[in-house]
Amino acid sequence: MTQTMLPGPGTVTSVNLSEKKTVRKTRGSEGVLIEDRGFEGDAHAGDWHRQVSLLAQESIDSMVAKGLDVAAGDFAENITTTGIDLLALPVGSEIRIGDEVLLEVSQIGKVCHTKCAIYYQAGDCVMPREGIFAVVRHGGPVRSGDAVVALTLGNGTCDRTPESAVREFAEERAKEAALIERARSIGVELADEA
Repeated sequence: MTQTMLPGPGTVTSVNLSEKKTVRKTRGSEGVLIEDRGFEGDAHAGDWHRQVSLLAQESIDSMVAKGLDVAAGDFAENITTTGIDLLALPVGSEIRIGDEVLLEVSQIGKVCHTKCAIYYQAGDCVMPREGIFAVVRHGGPVRSGDAVVALTLGNGTCDRTPESAVREFAEERAKEAALIERARSIGVELADEA
């Protein structure tokens, strides 16, 4: 019998909130998650499948390496982490944060309908590819320094993720792959391949 290794554990490095959507979030050291809602006082909280967003500091560091002046919260993520491979957590994975909070991964990445200021500044943004989203299964306080522990690996489904969101994301990924392949076929050297 093989045992699947869970990623992590990791650590919360920042809790980021904003009262409006489509803006950078204000970095802080703590917030309160409300069950099946999201962060108290945050614009993204609500009755939907993307109640909380997480992004690894390592992803932010990759943008800094490209010359951007960015930090935690600048990609509108609620929770910035370090030390845990968020992308190794399939949809349906359960994550414990601190002593009380339980999240379930509901989406990996997102379709970026309107390019953000970061995209126009750098020609790239990591949140659509490397951010993950979750629903709050059990609320409570989240603080910088809290442990981020993967409890289970999901099976690719979450009861809060609508089929339309899954389909839209798959279609967007297919378009991106086709554009990359087309660029390669005509000899365009891509930034990540330089």
